[in-house]
Amino acid sequence: MPNQSTGLRGPAIFLAQFIGEEAPFNTLEGIARWAAEKGYRAIQLPTIDDRFIDLRKAAESQAYCDELNALCENAGVVISELSTHLQGQLVAVHPAFNDVFDDFAPKELHGQPQARTEWAIEQLMLAAKASQRLGLTAHATFSGALLWPFVYPWPQRPAGLIEEGFNELAQRWTPILDAFDQVGVDLCFEIHPGEDLHDGASFERFLAAVDHHRRAKILYDPSHLLLQQLDYLGFIDQYHERIGMFHVKDAEFTPNARSGVYGGYQDWMERPGRFRSLGDGQIDFSAVFSRLTQYGFDGWAVLEWECCLKDAEQGAAEGAPFIEAHLIQPAGRAFDDFASVSSSRSRNRRILGLSSTAD
Repeated sequence: MPNQSTGLRGPAIFLAQFIGEEAPFNTLEGIARWAAEKGYRAIQLPTIDDRFIDLRKAAESQAYCDELNALCENAGVVISELSTHLQGQLVAVHPAFNDVFDDFAPKELHGQPQARTEWAIEQLMLAAKASQRLGLTAHATFSGALLWPFVYPWPQRPAGLIEEGFNELAQRWTPILDAFDQVGVDLCFEIHPGEDLHDGASFERFLAAVDHHRRAKILYDPSHLLLQQLDYLGFIDQYHERIGMFHVKDAEFTPNARSGVYGGYQDWMERPGRFRSLGDGQIDFSAVFSRLTQYGFDGWAVLEWECCLKDAEQGAAEGAPFIEAHLIQPAGRAFDDFASVSSSRSRNRRILGLSSTAD
């Protein structure tokens, strides 16, 4: 099974930004071999394209899942996790975004928001079972957003609006979380602008609304926190018990006199906050990897490549050795064990000037 080892491991790569119409990016075998040749040991697999995985078939057939695992292993990688980012987005869509988000759903569902939501929920249910059959323990997704148009409180939000939005979000996601719990897989929400779960405070609201469901976890991506000007290292300190997945993505934020966090509707090249290839941005990855290792994070370090300047092939080629160089082998003993002294309760009490007692 892909996830038998424990601890922070990698490098892995999220394939969403690389799948395409030309070889080797148009088949699972081709892109798996490409990833292995770049130095990656695992691939995080989107589930929206049947060329790479038939989600329904994976949910229903163990033989098919065994074939997928064997194909990847023969190519030199394993599957780290599945992803339903686009389907998760459609679990909750504010009407203002109905038209643009229709493109994430099958054409026959366009213009049918309720049917689209039902399809998205079914997709998540299938992904839970497929993850189990593939031997995976975590799954990546988005929460969707009913409240994003109201992220800035102007005009003043009606009393109870936010609570109602999170209650509805919880009603839609709780059965999905239960389905993931039944198969022993964590559901990891990427904390991301445009989602109702976009920072620590909004995740806490959701967690309370789903009664602190044990499968409700976080996909930690420091780039999205930096661009919101959050303390991305303190975030690990505060939420490490809920972090179930890790995207290694870099970013930079350089505010100016014209625009800041909101970006002024500018293209990515001109925005103060920009995603960058690994090592080209401002994220202190030595500290990130150290903090995750400190808390015993058990999962893959997965490159999610996005950059407005550098070509994807270069970013992918540089990503694997970058992650490899930051992986930490947890210490097996204290660094000063060479100077250790013998210990017993009676000796400790004697050193403290206390009356001796039997060990």
